[in-house]
Amino acid sequence: RSLHDALCVIRCLVQKRFLIVGGGAPEVEVSQQLGKWGRTLSGMEAVCVKAFAEALEVIPYTLAENAGLNPIEIVTELRNKHTVTGNANFGINVRKGTITDMMEEHVLQPLLVSTSALCLATECVRMILKIDDICPVR
Repeated sequence: RSLHDALCVIRCLVQKRFLIVGGGAPEVEVSQQLGKWGRTLSGMEAVCVKAFAEALEVIPYTLAENAGLNPIEIVTELRNKHTVTGNANFGINVRKGTITDMMEEHVLQPLLVSTSALCLATECVRMILKIDDICPVR
């Protein structure tokens, strides 16, 4: 399984040669940016954007939980680091059990891994909403 995962990461790097920091940093940053944008919207759009932003924080939460850390404390600290410092590279360092700069720690992941996961999850939610006639899909 680990060998298969490693080969998939290499395949992703060959397809799209971009790396981003890991440790939940991109997800928290995107969540915060979506939250800001959601506050400028109104109605159904605002609710959807805010829910999407909250859903993105499940990724660092799960990472902290799987590392045996207190997920609520870690994700709150991670959000604060992103807000206060403005540095989008802060993420969860599972070895040290704290929040550190993932670029300095050389914790990187292929961009295609994150974008693929977000696209698939978004498509799934759109299908559910479309089937239930909750939200018209454009």
